[in-house]
Amino acid sequence: MKDIVLASQSIDRSELLKNAKIPFEIAITNVNEEEYKKRIKDPIKLVIELAKAKVLDVKNKLKIDSIVIAADTVIELNGEIIGKASDESDAFNILKKLNNKAHNLITGIAITETNNPKIIYDHNITIVEFLNLSDEELWNYVKTEEWKGRAGAYSIKDKASFFIRIIKGSPTNVIGLPMHRIFEILKNEFGINLLNIKNV
Repeated sequence: MKDIVLASQSIDRSELLKNAKIPFEIAITNVNEEEYKKRIKDPIKLVIELAKAKVLDVKNKLKIDSIVIAADTVIELNGEIIGKASDESDAFNILKKLNNKAHNLITGIAITETNNPKIIYDHNITIVEFLNLSDEELWNYVKTEEWKGRAGAYSIKDKASFFIRIIKGSPTNVIGLPMHRIFEILKNEFGINLLNIKNV
């Protein structure tokens, strides 16, 4: 099987692939996300364009025949795009906005292979609803530092699981990758069936 390269430094995305026992390598991207965020105000278009930019950035650096997977995630709440928090105060303010409300968690994905011009891209939306937390509880969560590097300033894998009331859609999307779409695209577009990979 071709090497799989994950164009992401996200620990959560790596853990999804590791837990599924998929062998992969990690590649660092040099995409200026802020430039895209300034230009693109539609959240779906934003995550797709960022995923495409990341996958092409890595593809152009690789010398070996590989499958490259990239992704980008944002939160959308009443038309506002919410990304990662810059500091504790920002994390608190983001969580305060999401508190006791439902929001859309949107992930764009892009998949290609080094010796093929084809790029398949898609997006996935999961609705996540929080419980109603006090300011003290929100600050206590911020102090866990789980917000660092995560869209919406929370991690469903950890203590945020205490206050996520409802998930409608892909649970792995909330972690960072809609694994069912990765599976379908690799199988249908690139002839790779992840269920045929032996445990490593």
